[in-house]
Amino acid sequence: MRPITGRDELDLFSRLPYPYNDELAGDLTAGRRRPEWMWVALRGDHLLARAAWWSRPGRDTPLLLDIFDVDDDNGAPDRLDTGAHLLRTAMAAVLPDGAPRPEYCRHVPPDWRENATTTRVVEDRMTVLERAGARLFVERLRLEWRPRPPLPEPSGRLVFRPVGDSEELVALMTSVLDGTLDAHSRADLTRMSAAEVAVRHYEDELARYNSPRDWWRIATLPQGEPVGFVVPAHNGYNPVIAYLAVLPAHRGNGYIDDVLAEGTRVLAEQGVDRIRASTDLGNVPMANAFRRAGYLNFGREINMTWS
Repeated sequence: MRPITGRDELDLFSRLPYPYNDELAGDLTAGRRRPEWMWVALRGDHLLARAAWWSRPGRDTPLLLDIFDVDDDNGAPDRLDTGAHLLRTAMAAVLPDGAPRPEYCRHVPPDWRENATTTRVVEDRMTVLERAGARLFVERLRLEWRPRPPLPEPSGRLVFRPVGDSEELVALMTSVLDGTLDAHSRADLTRMSAAEVAVRHYEDELARYNSPRDWWRIATLPQGEPVGFVVPAHNGYNPVIAYLAVLPAHRGNGYIDDVLAEGTRVLAEQGVDRIRASTDLGNVPMANAFRRAGYLNFGREINMTWS
């Protein structure tokens, strides 16, 4: 059990299937991964299990455990034990002593519970993570919009303008946390004030996007009162709706459809061939808004955390 030596061992690391194997080389170049964060369990030249962490460029510590696999064709009774041993060994070497363990994130098919083979694959990995002390935190919908002209015309109910500055957006982000259905935000609010949660979200994610900030939009009533906002962006892999919200006082009026449509138009005008988004499985109002806007559920995401 050891980390890979470098880019020369990507073929070895990629022997176990996963849709994002072809992104690993680019991640190493961009600094989103490091060889010392990518571990393998080998018996001879047979890859039994693997684990890898991801982070944003410039960070010295991992942000997510987003790859963990065992050889699903290996019928050995200790198959999951090997995976658990690898995970414990790699975590001890990669993660700083006393630091919080990064969240586990796994992309799975949208119907993973309806296919016996896929169910076993997903649940085997969750079982190993549970042995290491992790617990299911939330399941999320992964959504995608593909161009299909014509785009819906603005309804005229709202006016859209660029975000004035970071302070304006953070203030709105603080306001929309009141009554949020997002599991991560709700968990953060048990440890921090709404203002602190908003600042951290802005600094750790939104401020790090390299895409133009003049894509970001604030929605207002015709007289200028803010109603909500949308943050269209590019996350280094795909154009995305990174954040979308309506202020508490204006919820229940269908404004979410207008705000999402504006964010979609901003990205569509860039000539993109797809837009990605995600929301919690339990956030039914948000999921319904994406469905009405033509976003299809192409996958799900399993998030597990350590308490």
